Amino acid sequence: MEETTVELPTGQSKTQANTPDSINQEIERQIEANVGYFKRQSNEAIKERIDSLDREWDAGRAVSGMNAALAIAGTGLALAGNKKWHYLTAAAGAFMLQQALLSWSPSLAVARRMRIRTRNEIKLEKQALENLLNQPF
Repeated sequence: MEETTVELPTGQSKTQANTPDSINQEIERQIEANVGYFKRQSNEAIKERIDSLDREWDAGRAVSGMNAALAIAGTGLALAGNKKWHYLTAAAGAFMLQQALLSWSPSLAVARRMRIRTRNEIKLEKQALENLLNQPF
């Protein structure tokens, strides 16, 4: 049986451009490792992985969730006691506005350090796995 390779397209999103190269490279290596692992698995296992990728939160969604959680926490803490917690709510709002205007925020930097992938990185792995399903044996 001939060994096939899966080519990963190049090009960076704004998120990737603002992420340290070491993190981008680690995420890319993980994608390649995942695809390499599933090359040796059954079609059913590949389909299950594709399903899990469809449910994976991308960095944008994670950032929205983190900022919303900060805003809710800041408001709740301010209502429960010290009004200075409203600064946390204001910071979360500022992060959301910054993300909307610049496609970058401190929350996104945190998400990337947590190795949360962009939508394109998730799509890249999914496409490579779909290519494996479509290969003749």
